[in-house]
Amino acid sequence: MVVDAVQFRGDNAHALIDFDDSFKPIEAPSRISVSSFGFTVFTLEGDMFGAVGDWLIRGVKGELYPCKPDIFEATYEPV
Repeated sequence: MVVDAVQFRGDNAHALIDFDDSFKPIEAPSRISVSSFGFTVFTLEGDMFGAVGDWLIRGVKGELYPCKPDIFEATYEPV
């Protein structure tokens, strides 16, 4: 399965916001809140937190979720 993902480095908040904005309608509210130490993804299942180094993944239906780096590397490979 191919997924889109971006890694949060702590200094690239704009990349996470752009990643969300690239897939949702312009008038839809942001699904992400970012600070220098982490990010929160607002989902139907509840708020999910990601820390510096974690990946933000967009699933096949456009859903967003955080993923720890070790899990990401064990599960996915670059294409």
